[in-house]
Amino acid sequence: MIKHVFVFLLVLVTLTQCGKKQNTNPAQAKVREELLAYGKANPENRVIIETDFGTIKLKLYGDTPLHRANFVKLIKEDHYRYADFYRIVYQFMIQGGDQHAKKAYTIPAEFNPEHIHKKGALSMARYEENNPEMESSGSEFFIVHGNVYDPVDLEDEARELGVTLTPLQRTTYTKTGGYMTLDMKYTVFGEVIEGQEVVDKIAGQKVFEGDKPLYKIPFRIRVEKSE
Repeated sequence: MIKHVFVFLLVLVTLTQCGKKQNTNPAQAKVREELLAYGKANPENRVIIETDFGTIKLKLYGDTPLHRANFVKLIKEDHYRYADFYRIVYQFMIQGGDQHAKKAYTIPAEFNPEHIHKKGALSMARYEENNPEMESSGSEFFIVHGNVYDPVDLEDEARELGVTLTPLQRTTYTKTGGYMTLDMKYTVFGEVIEGQEVVDKIAGQKVFEGDKPLYKIPFRIRVEKSE
């Protein structure tokens, strides 16, 4: 339990150091309107990520329309052309994006108690400071590696955090694994449906200061037609 909380506190800072929010950010109402319109015209919900370690296939959720539309838009506009998995933490997550081309806007949170940070969950990073609504980063995402919780440790950690576990959380985290501490704090908008072993390989790579991989881990990403 202590291990989970310590790693969370350590990496929470790194997840949110995607840059400061800028005063030039468009109004959230406009962001919402534009993304909903884009989503209607671009209904894709499958994403393929190719790496030197193998291929990861993702399903995007329909009930997180802003995050789905934003991710599809970024991919189609080639935002991730020079992206890589630039931060990895074993038993926690692999974080991807282009650190040199961050988006100035943020995305309104779309929390759903049914979408938890299970192993293979696709979630958006976010800014920690001056972000009471927990809005997501415009472009930095992560895939949960996680690990399986001991039932007693899971209950102890939930108690320490002051949260009540759902039956879904209890079953998922003690059977499949994941990272419960992030639930309802970061928006989960998809999941791995093929290639979790690739996520595991990437999460196990050597890192140096700042959780940066010793060797760069670039990826190629594309969308597929909805199924």
